[in-house]
Amino acid sequence: MARNDLLGSLGFLVLKTLSQAGPLHGYGIVLHIQRASDELLRVEEGSLYPALHRMEQSGWISSEWTLTETNRKAKYYKLTALGKKELQAAEKSFEQLVKGVQAMLRYA
Repeated sequence: MARNDLLGSLGFLVLKTLSQAGPLHGYGIVLHIQRASDELLRVEEGSLYPALHRMEQSGWISSEWTLTETNRKAKYYKLTALGKKELQAAEKSFEQLVKGVQAMLRYA
């Protein structure tokens, strides 16, 4: 993956989610990943929030407090320009990883 392994695949999934869905609160990110992966991927909130914090410190995402549809206060995260560049690099690296795994599966 990209520099520092993009905080692992969780970082990649979060950046991809925010690029697809736009600004979301943490639970919205969890739901999007589940739905987009046909329920195959599950992210625990306990691992999500530390990752979001690290990604925000890296400048890949930004956040702001706002009201949800149910009138509750929540922190919404969005992709930054730097995050978009990081996502592009990560997508290329991830595609290479997938090609390598596929080659290993075909290897006799």
